[in-house]
Amino acid sequence: MMIPFKVKTFSFLLACACSTAGMAQVVNDSPVRQVKISGYVGTRIADCIERRVKAQDVDHLVEPFRHQNEKSRWQSEFWGKWIQGAIASYRYNRDPELYRIIKDAAESLMATQQPNGYIGNYAPEYQLQQWDVWGRKYTSLGLIAWYDLSGDKKALEAACKVVDHLMTQVGPGKVDIVSTGNYIGMPSSSVLEPVMYLYNRTKEERYLDFAKYIVGQWETPGGPQLISKAIAEVPVANRFPHPKTWFSRENGQKAYEMMSCYEGLLELYKVTGNPLYLSVVEKTVGHIVREEINVAGSGSAFECWYGGKERQTQPTYHTMETCVTFTWMQLCNRLLQMTGNSLYADYMETAIYNALMASLKADASQIAKYSPLEGWRHEGEEQCGMHINCCNANGPRAFAMIPGFAYQVQNDCVRVNFYAPSEAELVLPGKKSVWLRQTTEYPRTDQIEIEVDPTKETTFTIALRIPAWSKIATVSVNGRPEAGVLQGAYLPVNRKWKKGDRITVKLDLRARLVERNQAQAIVRGPLVLARDSRFEDGSVDEASVVVSKDGYVELTPVEAPDFAWLAFTAPMVLGTDLESHRTPRQIHFCDFASAGNTWDKTQRYRVWLPKTLNVMHSPYKPYNQ
Repeated sequence: MMIPFKVKTFSFLLACACSTAGMAQVVNDSPVRQVKISGYVGTRIADCIERRVKAQDVDHLVEPFRHQNEKSRWQSEFWGKWIQGAIASYRYNRDPELYRIIKDAAESLMATQQPNGYIGNYAPEYQLQQWDVWGRKYTSLGLIAWYDLSGDKKALEAACKVVDHLMTQVGPGKVDIVSTGNYIGMPSSSVLEPVMYLYNRTKEERYLDFAKYIVGQWETPGGPQLISKAIAEVPVANRFPHPKTWFSRENGQKAYEMMSCYEGLLELYKVTGNPLYLSVVEKTVGHIVREEINVAGSGSAFECWYGGKERQTQPTYHTMETCVTFTWMQLCNRLLQMTGNSLYADYMETAIYNALMASLKADASQIAKYSPLEGWRHEGEEQCGMHINCCNANGPRAFAMIPGFAYQVQNDCVRVNFYAPSEAELVLPGKKSVWLRQTTEYPRTDQIEIEVDPTKETTFTIALRIPAWSKIATVSVNGRPEAGVLQGAYLPVNRKWKKGDRITVKLDLRARLVERNQAQAIVRGPLVLARDSRFEDGSVDEASVVVSKDGYVELTPVEAPDFAWLAFTAPMVLGTDLESHRTPRQIHFCDFASAGNTWDKTQRYRVWLPKTLNVMHSPYKPYNQ
């Protein structure tokens, strides 16, 4: 068959890049021995583990694997998602009961493996269709995660058999992997990630060969063109025509699955060092930041990219799927580890404090499937005839990711990525042990104290993240100011550290007024604020003008009611009757995560407030100018 010129040329580009690249540097964060996060975020992590992860009926997740009779649905993803979140949770809290639950879950699943290696729920004649390969990906990821935790070689062997069986069905001379499943082959070809994990653990060349085959398939006429469209700077929402049927093969905008493929590509980059792979991921992430990520740090509608950054002020069905939030966080975290670019940590901080925390119900029993910027939160549907959905299975992975993100070590440099009351035990080269302890009420208050406690005086670098939003920031060590503090970058402090050394970081928590499309929102540090009807100080949907000066809003902290973590009042001119209501009123706001957190539809919240138009002024001119 004749290969189109574009594909032939692109294949040559891949081959040349592979042959000339050096090995990529891989960050090993294993020197972070243990982390404990307290305060609000720590409580939410603990709640999620206890009431969502441990409360799961695991046998219910295994049951579909015992019956190979499925034709189209995705029951087989739930076990793999849940167990990865459970394992990451155990790595954080070392709960023996949770370990037993995980062990039973892994052994129960392995008992369903067929003689040919298949672990799944699809009938033989329907294998490779719909979500079958996607489910095998999650099965493999879960088994590999269990192997890494336990050292149980049966789990690694089971994962190998799953992928080996898949390789008898797809590959050169067999079925093309991008022709299987939905969304132009992205769900199926995201199996690239566990394939690379198997290569890393076994060094079997067949897995590396299979990984390269998958990436090559992306650029075939029927593939998702994840590399060429990134090189061509095609926005993620516009890579393919608007689909006639949304949840179908022709939809190439599926956010979660697209990012999952790029995660696998980063794992291939670590091994091959091909700079093209890292470049296309960073280009794609750049588009996502510029065109999709909203004020709460996440994006998507109906699970797809849609140019959502510009449209976020518009009430939209099914926005901010929690699976998208998690995968966005995971992709940013991997790029942070590879590149050391602190902006990726900024993106994660925004997602954590807003989109992620908002997804967890107040009692932590459930995780919302969608978290709109206005309206109310609600329970997600039960999927595939089971008492669970994708986000309840996947969301705990995001909460369990936070401790590993908070502190990261590369060589003799410690990156402090996440400010929260916490402590961490770190081991530097030469087995030098260091404890870091943060004392802070951030982001309630603007100051973070970090105590440095090495077992003996040691020279190393502590890199402190200075968020891009912090126009003013100061850092001092033992009371002496540090020079060179730049927003949107790490401040590296290299010295011989001794027990009792203290770092003080002070950030700019002035509330910023964000305006877009004749709407306004208030952002304080990393936190997005929202009106909530439970404050009972007017309609949250009423038009208003938030009073500001030079882009900042003078907030007044107030005692938070029972439903909120943080609460403030902001000066606002309400309604359209300017003569009667010219004097600003102090209107209540809470953090977005607390807004609507009881999932009661009689209560409403809103982030983007409609701005009253005064035709005597420019529509976007602040009220008091």
